[in-house]
Amino acid sequence: MGKENQTYLTEFILLGLSSDHRTQIILFVLFLIVYLLTVSGNLLIILLIYADSRLHTPMYFFLKNLSFTDLCFSTTIVPQMLFHFLATRKVISFTGCSIQMFSFLIMGCTESSLLAVMSYDRYVAVCKPLHYTTIMTQRVCVLLVMGAWASGVFVSLVDTTFTLCLPYQGLNVINHYFCEPPALLKLASEETYKAEMVIFAMGVLIILGPVSLILFSYWNIISTVIQIQSGEGRLKVFSTCGSHFIVVVFFYGSTIFTYMQPNAKKMNQGDKVISVFYSVITPMLNPFIYSLRNKDVKEACRKLFRR
Repeated sequence: MGKENQTYLTEFILLGLSSDHRTQIILFVLFLIVYLLTVSGNLLIILLIYADSRLHTPMYFFLKNLSFTDLCFSTTIVPQMLFHFLATRKVISFTGCSIQMFSFLIMGCTESSLLAVMSYDRYVAVCKPLHYTTIMTQRVCVLLVMGAWASGVFVSLVDTTFTLCLPYQGLNVINHYFCEPPALLKLASEETYKAEMVIFAMGVLIILGPVSLILFSYWNIISTVIQIQSGEGRLKVFSTCGSHFIVVVFFYGSTIFTYMQPNAKKMNQGDKVISVFYSVITPMLNPFIYSLRNKDVKEACRKLFRR
């Protein structure tokens, strides 16, 4: 049949994480709990920072934006995943797939930039404490957050455009639990090398770029902390920066594995499990990592519940 007579796909079937019915029920319960923890934890962080004036500082301003991003990040993926665990036919329309991909990429790329911004904030606070208030002004903080969102929108537009501009006319079964570019490219009816290279280049920009800034920031932070004479002072710095570093390891470790492969078509079953870390687990862990290791957040939480 000629290419001009072939019908373009209007829907996709998502295979999900498992085809076994009993396993799907177990996964439904597990991911429902994870999603409820994600929503409640991130909403609590946003509420605490909004309600407690002591948390109206640059660090918590960035944390509030990170929590909002995590909330949206998880919501673009998990509710549909939960529905498909119970559905007989796991279908998503081409339009729905496109919207999910675009939204997921915006949130993921914005989070990547926000984590870099937060590392820069910690660098200024530790390495240039006397100039912190003059450097991290409210205007600068807003501009940094706007820049993070702008970078997320830009990379999302590029990745989504190069993925969806390819023809999809054959198989419509996606070996994944949501519409992610590497999984979707496997179904394209034409050569995907150009799209793969563009996605790889965007990965270098939005993943390795922030990672480089984070490594620079922490190298200088560690160098400064070593010179601190007070053991209590060192502990305070490590406690503040340690939470951010744990989040960085979880998020970037899994995204680099998925998006820094030049040949995206090599995505396999194991990559779906890796995707769970940055799309589901990290948004849940962030509020708990920051709150459990942060005295100010715990105090604000106690104050809120005493009212």
